[in-house]
Amino acid sequence: MLAPDMRDWLPEGHLAWFVLDAVAEMDLSAFYAAYRRDGWGRPAYDPAMMVALLLYAYARAERSSRGIERRCGEDVAYRVITANQVPDHATIARFRRDHEDAIADLFTEVLALCAKAGLVNVGVIAVDGTKLHANASDRSNLTYEQIARELLEQAEEIDRGEDERFGEARGDELPPELRVSGDRRKRLAAARRLLDDEREAEAEQVPRERISRLKQGERRLREEWELDERVNAEYERWRERGISVDGRRLGRRDPDHYRHPESPQGIANSTDPGSRKVKTPRGYMQGYNAQAVATAEQIVVAAEVTVTSSDSTHLAPMITAACEELHAAGIKPPEVVVADAGYWNGAHIEHLVNQGIQTLVCPEALKRKTPRPGRDKGLYAFMRRVLESEAGHALYKQRQVMIEPVFAHIKHNRRADRFQRRGRAACRSEWRLITATHNLMKLHRHQTAPAAA
Repeated sequence: MLAPDMRDWLPEGHLAWFVLDAVAEMDLSAFYAAYRRDGWGRPAYDPAMMVALLLYAYARAERSSRGIERRCGEDVAYRVITANQVPDHATIARFRRDHEDAIADLFTEVLALCAKAGLVNVGVIAVDGTKLHANASDRSNLTYEQIARELLEQAEEIDRGEDERFGEARGDELPPELRVSGDRRKRLAAARRLLDDEREAEAEQVPRERISRLKQGERRLREEWELDERVNAEYERWRERGISVDGRRLGRRDPDHYRHPESPQGIANSTDPGSRKVKTPRGYMQGYNAQAVATAEQIVVAAEVTVTSSDSTHLAPMITAACEELHAAGIKPPEVVVADAGYWNGAHIEHLVNQGIQTLVCPEALKRKTPRPGRDKGLYAFMRRVLESEAGHALYKQRQVMIEPVFAHIKHNRRADRFQRRGRAACRSEWRLITATHNLMKLHRHQTAPAAA
């Protein structure tokens, strides 16, 4: 037996009320733009309600569309958000898929709300990455030859099936019932209704188009092979000139120099072709490298997904992304950036410093007692002197407590250590939604915290 007024179902400071208020302040025009305004078609669930439902579910560590549907019928907070409606899991999954970019942009909307509340202090920011499992197994990795062999076998199977079905005919002739006189309009209308029913049934199931995924993986491997071929050819042409860019004569060629392979190398995953085998402290796993930039208050100001294990090429792109997010939220650029040794990149450091952002990156892992060979002069030596100073040491000391707890909270407390969706774009959308709800809960705790005496 529930109270007659939904406002009596939950206490005043409950997260569900806060999510509804937050969504009311967001710009959701990108969601509404995808719907027809002429009244045609089946009425859709209000996009604002669906956005609030996703934000609340992800904040409560519920990312399964079936789990969200179940809670909409059992959990009072979910029933408040949906106004006693129960969207089915297929509708929730389609909403996430169809509004992928708009959901990713919710990160900026939540960050703007945090900025209005005074929670975004960018005097010092920290950047780091963490590896998340893909929605795929590493046992699904195939070489180019294995993919090509399976595609050929599938093509032969299709040909055999068409031969058995059509015989000597082409297979695209009109069916007999449409070759004779009759009411074609009724027959076509019935066929269209049957097709629509089949599409509705297919939309409720997880896509299983293995051949399409294999073709995507085969295309990626071939494109990488062609790129490598072009780069190698350009290098060979440069080498033939015999003079380097600084005017020195090049030495003799090694007789065993690199030769471009005759076919694409590497592996592609048949379940999630966008994922890669990324290196972790415990070995390799099939997944993505999720990047984040956080403030001293552990507010995430940038979130992106990459497929490379190393962080050395992500420093400037992540700080640039953070500056763009901060600008959209009406916040000035950061003053100081701190990062661990994995982000060392001389060109990136100089680029950020030229932009007026002081950058502190440890030249080597803290466990090393001596510098790595070749890293004892120039920018390496300068950065060590800065980090050994009292001010530099105090700034760099903040890095771990700024960014590491964010990943610990997301992966351990909220159990978001594996992506539910497939493909880099889909995983980016999900990662930004995860970090957006992290910020949203920070904002909720800030506004509901008791005032200091």
